[in-house]
Amino acid sequence: MKMSLALSVSFLFAGLTSNAIADKATSIQPKQSKLARQTVDEKFSDSQLGKPWTANLGDWQVNNGVLVGKEKASDKHAAVLTYSLPNRDSAVQFSFKIDGAKTFNLSFNHAKGHLFRVVLAPNGVVLSKDKDKKDPQSKIVTLAKADAKFETGKWYTILVEIEGEKVTAQTDNGIKMEASHADLNVDKTGYRFVTSGESVSISDFKVWELAK
Repeated sequence: MKMSLALSVSFLFAGLTSNAIADKATSIQPKQSKLARQTVDEKFSDSQLGKPWTANLGDWQVNNGVLVGKEKASDKHAAVLTYSLPNRDSAVQFSFKIDGAKTFNLSFNHAKGHLFRVVLAPNGVVLSKDKDKKDPQSKIVTLAKADAKFETGKWYTILVEIEGEKVTAQTDNGIKMEASHADLNVDKTGYRFVTSGESVSISDFKVWELAK
């Protein structure tokens, strides 16, 4: 079996803090690492997406500094947008607004396909390792989950750090999560936004390398 006994998974369940304030472009302090060189500072100031963005599925439009993604009826699956940037350890921060989307993912791939994702839904957050589509015995592994409330039409900010086999996620409305899995400690091909349902808005997409 590919699901090696050497793999380890740790779970952390987190809730909201009472004094959390959500907003657009909130600054969130890293939890597990020190930020080094900033490699991406995308403010969506142009009218169209350029390289290294690739719209794989759905409709993605830029308007006044905001990226809006939604499904196309012809896709019948999801809207997918990829930012190609080879990396291994990094921190990713962006603001998002759920406008009818059922789920919204920040997804990480590696050379062999899907790796793991941060799943944001109106009622919670899940960190999950993707199954290996080439291995019929592989399954999705839930690494951590937390209840949350992301109100329709309201901006929130999230910071995700991946270092070695450890991943943490924080939101500015009080969610703090961490988990680890040996399979996460690999080179990654970039970052993907995946949404299903009506639409999601994204702004202030930033990426940093981590200090060694």
